[in-house]
Amino acid sequence: MIIVTGATGKLGRRIVEHLLDRVPAHRLGVSVRDPRKAQDLTDRGVRVRQGSFDDPASLVHSFEGAEQLLLVSLDRTGEECVTGHRTAIDAAVEARVGRILYTSQMGAAHDSRFQACRDHARTEDLLRSTGLPWTALRNGFYAASAVLFLETARRTGDIALPADGPVAWTGHDDLAEAAAAILADEGRFEGPTPPLTGPAALDFDAVAEIAAQVTGRAFTRTVVVADDFREKALAHGAPAPIADLMLDIFAAARNGEFAAVDPALAELIGREPAAFRTLLERAWAEQTGWGAHPRP
Repeated sequence: MIIVTGATGKLGRRIVEHLLDRVPAHRLGVSVRDPRKAQDLTDRGVRVRQGSFDDPASLVHSFEGAEQLLLVSLDRTGEECVTGHRTAIDAAVEARVGRILYTSQMGAAHDSRFQACRDHARTEDLLRSTGLPWTALRNGFYAASAVLFLETARRTGDIALPADGPVAWTGHDDLAEAAAAILADEGRFEGPTPPLTGPAALDFDAVAEIAAQVTGRAFTRTVVVADDFREKALAHGAPAPIADLMLDIFAAARNGEFAAVDPALAELIGREPAAFRTLLERAWAEQTGWGAHPRP
């Protein structure tokens, strides 16, 4: 049986849907905090069990019978994140899981300038220490993050962000399909995968050009001093740790940590991953009925 955590989240849900295209529902289980949110999966024959990263016993129960466990990384940072992952990995060992797969990130390293990548590196160390077969999916940086950074620019036409570097922006759906392909093939990678990335690495100068092509209006790229960006984020209600985390992303990008482009994702899904322009068009078309065009 394949068990997926976080199966009601943005990535986990997509992975489950792609798995259902590849394996019978009775071979699939999910571990979720609130089983009511996965009722439709129960109705389709998927085994749904309650599991919380703050309740080790619940995880042992929800991981029972797993030949493969996909551990979707927590939306936490620092010690809280690593502690949650340690709890899940210990539960997997206790449940005698056959293989653990983990949604890591390209750039995962102990000396990364991005806290999340340091958390991923520590989690990979935990996986390595179990003695179990394991795979770390080194996912490309989510294109959805770039869309969020463009939220204000969509209205103003000015991409006012800290100095950055090229990032291989990658779509959730392509990464979910790749994870399903690896799970269905019972873990073709040992340890970390190559970077699973979109087809190009783009900085925000390039993103400004793409945004102009998508909308038919001009976009400028203004480099904002890091301290000014942080103060503005705080003024708009962002908690200090989130503001700092955002600055870390730009520092890591300047350091080249997200610049790699690799064919592995295309090989796994059997086609070229979606280009950033396509992902941006889709995202903006879905927002508030504006289509691909920002309001003047």
